[in-house]
Amino acid sequence: MGTGHRQRLRVLSTRLTVELLPEGDVGSVPAQAWWALIRGPEGLTVIREAPDPSGDIEQWAALYGENAHELDEPGMLAALLEPLARAGVPVFVASTFSSDLVLVPVARLGEAARALEAARHEVVGGT
Repeated sequence: MGTGHRQRLRVLSTRLTVELLPEGDVGSVPAQAWWALIRGPEGLTVIREAPDPSGDIEQWAALYGENAHELDEPGMLAALLEPLARAGVPVFVASTFSSDLVLVPVARLGEAARALEAARHEVVGGT
């Protein structure tokens, strides 16, 4: 599964952070800064722009699939995650209506791009 889903991924220029906030703290995140809010039993996971690109907060690079796909198309995300897992690159994922946002640690972006390209995906920009 997944190997037939070649994708073109764009590296977004914005660096992101992933945070866990208590359930009621959504108002503490400026609306223009967040990319995804995901409510879970443990609280609110927030993917947002890194407030200080040179700070101590862990930063993630975002790869966004330029191949829009239907919600029920199997294997699209697996095709990306399998080569990253084989390369030992950690990921955090959020899906949009049309595609997937795959986050990798900024320091591992080059390694992630090489793993994806070896799996016959195309990675453009920012590496």
